[in-house]
Amino acid sequence: MAAPALVALAHGSRDPRSAATIKALVDEVRAMRPDLRVEQAFLELSKPSFSTVVDKLVRAGFDEIVVVPLLLTEAYHAKVDVPSAVAEASAKHRGLQIRATSILGLEAQFLEVLDVRLREALKASRVRELDALVLAAAGSTDPLANQAVARLARVWGSRHKLPVSAAFASASPPATGEAVRAFRREGRRHIAVASLFLAPGFLPDRAAELAMEAGAVAVSEPLGAHPELARTVLARYAVGAVELVPV
Repeated sequence: MAAPALVALAHGSRDPRSAATIKALVDEVRAMRPDLRVEQAFLELSKPSFSTVVDKLVRAGFDEIVVVPLLLTEAYHAKVDVPSAVAEASAKHRGLQIRATSILGLEAQFLEVLDVRLREALKASRVRELDALVLAAAGSTDPLANQAVARLARVWGSRHKLPVSAAFASASPPATGEAVRAFRREGRRHIAVASLFLAPGFLPDRAAELAMEAGAVAVSEPLGAHPELARTVLARYAVGAVELVPV
């Protein structure tokens, strides 16, 4: 009996770099588990769509699918879009067992990935000691999602023994530029910004632009296709696959 298929479901973006990054992450997952059928899909703006991928898997004979949402916070897409897409697929394909796992989330081990990306960004700078850190995320109208980012920022700052501020590219203040300027008003000059985004796109680009205009010494690239994220995808899949088994 074949193991359930794994669908890594991302939001999607008009920026082709985003889909390319998701593909690279899914390739990392495949390399770790070559025995699994692993597909990428998008909620909107990018192809293939979730419904297209589910149709393909059903035609290939899969009657069990585990969906891992490639989302970092429990906001609208996680609470509304993903469940709606799964419900539509279940209604369309009778007999299909399909389950969405919890999102990737804001795992503490992702801080190691943030540090890797930030060190890469700092190589182009002559700065060796930082005065402050800013953790830039997408932002949400859901205050709990923003609070989760702020908590992760505090943990990250405590690891480096530096003051830290969470900042957001949309929906909630402060913006990255505002966070950098606030630290500069305190007399801090060497301020680095880490991008808590999964993949490149308009929001991370805007966050980086505002940060550099405000005087940040470096802005990291998004998390991207790091093995730590691939391992988390597989950990979510493992839980989802067990939950598909009848009790």
